[in-house]
Amino acid sequence: MTILVNEIFYSIQGESIYSGRPCTFVRLTGCNLRCTYCDTRYAYEEGVEMEIAEITRRVAAYNCRLVEITGGEPLLQTETPLLILRLLENGYEVLMETNGSLDISEVDAGCVKIVDIKCPSSDASEKNDLENLKRLNPKDQIKFVIGNRTDYVYAKKTIELNRPDFPEDHILFSPVSGKMPPADLAEWILEDNLNVRLHLQIQKIIWPDREKGV
Repeated sequence: MTILVNEIFYSIQGESIYSGRPCTFVRLTGCNLRCTYCDTRYAYEEGVEMEIAEITRRVAAYNCRLVEITGGEPLLQTETPLLILRLLENGYEVLMETNGSLDISEVDAGCVKIVDIKCPSSDASEKNDLENLKRLNPKDQIKFVIGNRTDYVYAKKTIELNRPDFPEDHILFSPVSGKMPPADLAEWILEDNLNVRLHLQIQKIIWPDREKGV
């Protein structure tokens, strides 16, 4: 059983409530969306076929118990749930970041799903599978990447209309890097007294000039 892998690397987790922790990342190839602000376009097609056993060996070499499966869009590959299961069986704490357009229910409940709900400025909001908000468990997280006031209002309304039954502080509002001033987003959150988490991509603060391996 093989999976098309773009890169495997060891870095600092920067895009979840696990931010700041060392983490091994397995970036899979392929994505069904083309978001306007995408910073991993190199993962659309570039990759190498790898057996699941080889992926787990590469992960083990970093001696890190936190692993994130990301992309691209991991759920485009049918073997991704099996890879996650194997990592869980090996005792890893596993995260999966997904663009929110595909059903997350095939993934083992032991995996923490970070579901990115697309806002209008992404040009992909019509692809959201909002049924995923009913498939979350208390460990999971929702992320909104916000580029302007319209996106902010969309995110706020999406929460109000589809409030999931899980911790509110697992809802992440992240400004589009280089486009949305974090201070503006922080002010809107405070003005509306939202119980959400302002979320910055700390890997871009640490390594602003690095495009891959972060």
